[in-house]
Amino acid sequence: MTARTATVTDTSLAHLPQVQEPRNPGTVLDLDRIASVQANTSAIERRAATLPGRRSVKKDYQAAWMLRAVTLIDLTTLSGDDTEGRVRRLCAKAANPVRQDLLDALGMDAITTGAVCVYHEMVPTAVSALQGTRIPVAAVSTGFPAGLSPFHLRLAEIEESVKAGAREIDIVISRRHVLTQNWQALYDEMKAFRAACGDAHVKAILATGELGTLRNVARASWVCMMAGADFIKTSTGKEGVNATLPVSLVMIRAIRAYHAATGFRVGYKPAGGISRAKDAVTYLTLIKDELGDRWLRPDLFRFGASSLLGDIERQLEHYVTGRYSASHRHPIG
Repeated sequence: MTARTATVTDTSLAHLPQVQEPRNPGTVLDLDRIASVQANTSAIERRAATLPGRRSVKKDYQAAWMLRAVTLIDLTTLSGDDTEGRVRRLCAKAANPVRQDLLDALGMDAITTGAVCVYHEMVPTAVSALQGTRIPVAAVSTGFPAGLSPFHLRLAEIEESVKAGAREIDIVISRRHVLTQNWQALYDEMKAFRAACGDAHVKAILATGELGTLRNVARASWVCMMAGADFIKTSTGKEGVNATLPVSLVMIRAIRAYHAATGFRVGYKPAGGISRAKDAVTYLTLIKDELGDRWLRPDLFRFGASSLLGDIERQLEHYVTGRYSASHRHPIG
């Protein structure tokens, strides 16, 4: 079968213009507002169950959405056996995430992933490897993934990662504050993390699989945004349950309500378990439906993923050639 000649730039979301969004400065903690936040679990689950089959994105449009998804990936390695060589390979893939022959066939210019996400120890390596690109380095911090190290060490870890060149910091909240409904403690913690980040953007990881209820997820989302989080993020990727559509619906509706109340846009990052191109498109359609096109840019939406990119590239090759290739033709590291 000959390669398809396909141009998706006219319908692609991959070249939406970048807009400098003012950072969320946070607000005072409004405990009455937090107490009023509820979550109708059965209704949320029914809505989420309809999402995978509700929107059918085909052909050129599907390729365009997959290309857009690539630009929204925080390409991640968070393994105990990470090496400098692995991180450099990951950074090379982040700078050239889709094979050039596929981009040429699709009529696309070069694209990159949204960021590279690593442990603090690997921040200098990633910063060095990404010199000359506009790809930011994100560092997981604050005793990731449990968040149970001494508080002063969690603050120091943020400061050290920023000093090493990380432009984004993914912090983990203390889940016990949510489980005990100690919203003041969560707010104060998040405010301190935000201050330690300085100019670096902060993503608050809620570890939603450990928060017990969707109402807790909604309230924790509000508290973190009130404390100045630039992003709220579902998971560390290390919990038993990570990103899910019901949790995502709760969090992005909290983002929508916060924007309506304050005028400030907060980003969203689902992480953990998103490994198929089909799932990525489902998340993008959910964002488009609930928040609109403005959130379909890297400054307001990211996927936390390691294997998602490989499947997207494989699907793009099928779109171009009509054939599925072996996974090893699309290495990510």
